[in-house]
Amino acid sequence: MASRLLPLDALRAVAAQLIVLHHLSVYGPIAEAMHGLFPLLTGWLYDYGRMAVQVFLVLGGYLSARALAAQDAQLRQSAPALLAQRYWRLVPPFMAAVGLTLLSSWLVAPLLPELVPSQVHAAQILAHALLLHDLMEVEALTVGAWYVAIDFQLFALLLLLMWALRCLPLQRATRAIVAPAVVGVLCAASLLKFNRMADLDAYAIYFFGAYGLGALLFWCQSWSTGARRAGLIALGALMTAALILQFRERLVVAALTAVVIALWRRGAGPRWLQDGVQGMARHAYALFLIHFPVCLLVNALYEHRAESPAPMLDALAPLALLAAWALSNMAAVPFHRWIEAPLLRWRPAATALPRVAIR
Repeated sequence: MASRLLPLDALRAVAAQLIVLHHLSVYGPIAEAMHGLFPLLTGWLYDYGRMAVQVFLVLGGYLSARALAAQDAQLRQSAPALLAQRYWRLVPPFMAAVGLTLLSSWLVAPLLPELVPSQVHAAQILAHALLLHDLMEVEALTVGAWYVAIDFQLFALLLLLMWALRCLPLQRATRAIVAPAVVGVLCAASLLKFNRMADLDAYAIYFFGAYGLGALLFWCQSWSTGARRAGLIALGALMTAALILQFRERLVVAALTAVVIALWRRGAGPRWLQDGVQGMARHAYALFLIHFPVCLLVNALYEHRAESPAPMLDALAPLALLAAWALSNMAAVPFHRWIEAPLLRWRPAATALPRVAIR
């Protein structure tokens, strides 16, 4: 199992690092100095680093389909528990990170007023806790807040589809055909239509193309050789059609992620490499959540040296960026161990709820 999930872990680990480096190229005086020193590298991270989110979307669809497949027999009863479990998996660590970001913002506000919220009120915090901040057009309290809400929306949408099909009087073999067909239609609708409508980027349907691609990849793996080949060809044709209709670099990243998942068949590598990749993947969500308050503090320290001669200050920028990146990774370990992991142990069990009649 570890070798089978190694490509997913590797993709998640690399994507998390790119997101951190992207934000370091966007926010604060360190980013400004780096753009002057290394415009090509920093410009690439600024423009393309954020597309690592597509990797998370494809992986999210794959792993969600895998989790729901394990619950298929009791999905009619366990769907509410699964939704509650996903909320608990995402939101309490997210809100802990929001609290740390607000604390960092309070500390750095005199030096970096442009990087901190203009004001914070209870309704704003509640909107974040309910993952409604983008839908209510509330100012985000930390970077990446939009993705946490979208992740939950996407899981809820896939869960709703699978639950609805489970409630229909369908044989298992029929449902195994209908489920990919329904998800495939919604995936195509997203890629060909809704993903081209920028005003929908606060809704799951905008991102379901990449997420559905991951789910379809998971189902393809359980099919016969001929059916799997036909399914992969169909997915390739769909992605090609979407790119011809409107070229979007984010879709190229999603397609390449799918190719890696589909083609990486064997060879887990040495044990030390597996352990390292799995460790980085295990801490990926913690890194995603905790890196911004760390970046705020390092940027504030860098800005505090603003009275230094310009050449000396510019020379410190690469070191400051590397320090922020390294400290973010270091902070992710205790955040996962002391906040994320304990909360995971307290999350609702994904077992079947008491049976109720569905009419």
